[in-house]
Amino acid sequence: MDERRSGALARTVDWVFRNRSTGAITVAQWPNLPLWLFGGFSLAAWWAQANPSLAPWLSFGADLALAWWALDELLRGVNPWRRFLGAATLVGLVALITLRRSA
Repeated sequence: MDERRSGALARTVDWVFRNRSTGAITVAQWPNLPLWLFGGFSLAAWWAQANPSLAPWLSFGADLALAWWALDELLRGVNPWRRFLGAATLVGLVALITLRRSA
């Protein structure tokens, strides 16, 4: 029974994390352009908090870049885990924007 369980677990982990193109296990990847833009806009928005006319635009840029990354992962992720990350990020981003608007 333990062998069957460990075999099922191994198959599940393989299915969730295996890169469909390379065959390697892929949990995270080096940041791509949308993530670099998200980081840059987020940092700039943080620095510009004292400027009420600029900070919201920078935050909007960060939200757009993160949405771009999340949609790309959801549609073209290399494995189910990456697609899940994209979907979860989109859900979180929508929730965050909704909370911001209601505040």
